[in-house]
Amino acid sequence: MKKFLITTLLLVFSIIQLSAQVNTNRKKMGATRIEKAPKIDGILDDEAWKNAKIAKDFIMMRPDNGKAEVDTHKTEVKLVYDDDAIYISALMYDPDPTKIPAEFTSRDNFGNADFFMVMVNPIDDGQNPNMFIVSAAGVQTDSKVSNGNEDYNWNGVWESGFKINKDSWTVEIRIPYRALRFSNKPIQSWGFNFHRDIKNLNARYTWNHIDNQQGRWTQYDGLVENFRDIKPPTRLSFYPYASVISNTFDGHTTGDWSAGMDLKYGLTENFTLDATLIPDFSQAGFDNVELNLGPFEQRFSEQRQFFTEGTELFTKGRLFYSRRIGASPTDQFDVESQLTTNEVITDSPGKVDMLNAVKISGRTKKGLGIGFFNAITAKTEAKVRDTLTGNTRELVTNPFTNYNIMVLDQQFNQNSSVSLINTNVTRDGKFRDANATALDWHIEDKGSNYNIDGSFKMTNISDDPSETNTGYSFDTSIGKQSGKWRGEIGYNFENKDYNPNDLGILFSNNEQTLYGFLGYRILKPTGNINNGGITLYYNVNWLHNPGTYTGTNVGIGSWFNTKGRFNFGGNLNFSSKGRDFFEPRQGSTSGVFFETPLRFNVNHWGNTDRRKKLSFNYFWYYTFFKNNPRENYGFRIAPRYRFNNQFSLSYSFRYNQSNDEQGYVNEVNNDIIFGQRDRGSYENSISGKYTFSPMSSLSLTFRHNWTKVPYDTQFYNLTSEGLLTPNNYSDMHDVNFNSWNLDLNYIWQFAPGSQLIAFYRNSIFSQNDNTNPNFFQNLENLFEEPNQHIFSLRLVYFIDYNNIKNIF
Repeated sequence: MKKFLITTLLLVFSIIQLSAQVNTNRKKMGATRIEKAPKIDGILDDEAWKNAKIAKDFIMMRPDNGKAEVDTHKTEVKLVYDDDAIYISALMYDPDPTKIPAEFTSRDNFGNADFFMVMVNPIDDGQNPNMFIVSAAGVQTDSKVSNGNEDYNWNGVWESGFKINKDSWTVEIRIPYRALRFSNKPIQSWGFNFHRDIKNLNARYTWNHIDNQQGRWTQYDGLVENFRDIKPPTRLSFYPYASVISNTFDGHTTGDWSAGMDLKYGLTENFTLDATLIPDFSQAGFDNVELNLGPFEQRFSEQRQFFTEGTELFTKGRLFYSRRIGASPTDQFDVESQLTTNEVITDSPGKVDMLNAVKISGRTKKGLGIGFFNAITAKTEAKVRDTLTGNTRELVTNPFTNYNIMVLDQQFNQNSSVSLINTNVTRDGKFRDANATALDWHIEDKGSNYNIDGSFKMTNISDDPSETNTGYSFDTSIGKQSGKWRGEIGYNFENKDYNPNDLGILFSNNEQTLYGFLGYRILKPTGNINNGGITLYYNVNWLHNPGTYTGTNVGIGSWFNTKGRFNFGGNLNFSSKGRDFFEPRQGSTSGVFFETPLRFNVNHWGNTDRRKKLSFNYFWYYTFFKNNPRENYGFRIAPRYRFNNQFSLSYSFRYNQSNDEQGYVNEVNNDIIFGQRDRGSYENSISGKYTFSPMSSLSLTFRHNWTKVPYDTQFYNLTSEGLLTPNNYSDMHDVNFNSWNLDLNYIWQFAPGSQLIAFYRNSIFSQNDNTNPNFFQNLENLFEEPNQHIFSLRLVYFIDYNNIKNIF
């Protein structure tokens, strides 16, 4: 191990010294100070623009990287500033503006529309810009970028205007200084790039050339120089809210209301505090719940804005799964085991209330990112009643809990970083506490050709103050990332005690893997192909302790994008015969495993041209198991129709079938019982939107998932060799599962940063053992189940301290 660590360190230092820096020929432009701000209406006749310098001669980013802009679609951009904001205007020529795609969408959705984008990076570090985008329909999109990853959950408050002219379309943008983080220096130069996306040409052009063979696109900003005497404002804003909710279930209606506030405060030039006080997440989207028969929990995406916006620092090291906060009670003491003979549970809350949450994040002038996150959840109790005496009592299912994250992330060379992350969960009383720490690194040479990735992690779990269970994880890889040929080779392990799941998520531990890939990319248009690639991957797997071989996976995948806007690809995957130590539910150190057969999988997907009114995407797969009756197959088809620039509707149908699947069902007298089953799953989903204006829209989201699983009457015992032998076990394990959700959402942005949201949800959940109905009979039975109807109205108002300070 010592020799391995020394070798890794030598590789790190070697890679840091290799090659030259990217973006050696960056464009530069001077900033122009103005006395009178332009009117933000898209009409470029203001005095402010007359003497401003012009950013022009755009270069194609894709598909033909490096090609000069065409004469018919020239772009000219100007930038000016004053004491309050920067202002950008863009004049984008087009021979027939009436044919410019201009679909109306809700905020942060591109749709089928040309757009203009401003990339601004006040610290000019090549890694952390902000994006401000205006479409040809006037729709705003913004994003905070970190290491090339775009976070569209970030929402700034800024202004824009646009206009379609006879030979062009124009944009004006005002970005107030409160939306940016920058230093307090008398003279400054900021990183900038300007992008223009032209749907009819299938092309993206940028002011400063972005080389698609080397480095990240964020490393190719131009430079706007000579910002003078601008000062960071007091970055203090409030988002007070009020909401009312009506909840009807099975004919019984309850009502509630709440009021609270989100707050953003710039602690320094570069650090911001975000807080949510008395949070309300009643309008968060529904989860795509599925029937889970496997050994691991289902992972859900985050729907709550506080946990999706500005969390790029906290996701370092992959120790933060935000759905742990305010999720189902931990119930570590098993409430049912504490009941006396005559007691029953009369009420057990399904979720934990969050009391408040705070996050502080920012980055110093020398590239040190610092993040602090803290959230507190309330004590949750189940109510228990004695059926003979009528006495009641309460049992704690989740105690008062504090969740904490601390991150230090040092960036350098515009492409590399080393991070230290710590997470802590402290529970009141006799519940367990947990701590996790990670050292995470991503090192590239100065030319961004080669990289070393890795991490070392440690967890400490304490069920008893006098006893702590410590676990470890290690991962490292070296790869080539530039040019047509790319590749990587790596190794990782988690020991049997590594467990980050109190605030993170990990499905299995006690594993080690040797992994890697080799890939080829098409970076220039070739024939009918604009771009594409082929990748060969592999991984070889063992238990970490005692080192038992568990299987090998090898596959080849491809993706291509044609000049006619058809995207398609597919995969061919092979998995060797293996040993599954998790399906038997005994733990990976028990020595109990289920032998899995050798299998081949093939899949294919495609997406048609979304510029057309009718477009669709599809996917299909088939899995063959050698010397085993099992087979898996399925498909998904999703047409989308755009009636006009305001109204569009999408439908998706997904079908999955698994025949003669074998899996765990029970444990009786130390015998592990497996069953053989057929699993059929049908999912219908609809999404639609009608956009009245860029500030007002109505959206619909619907999903119905139906899964039925009939078991064979013959069940089996799992042997010590991982095989199945028939037994005389008999019980009912058939499952008929339904999850139905319909959301209708109206959003009106009546002022910058301020919204009125009307929300309606209809949901039904059903699970029983009747697997006989066909689709329509099942639907009829489902509608007889109790329905839940939720209606809520929420008002959020944006208050900027700089606009109200004179009042006080």
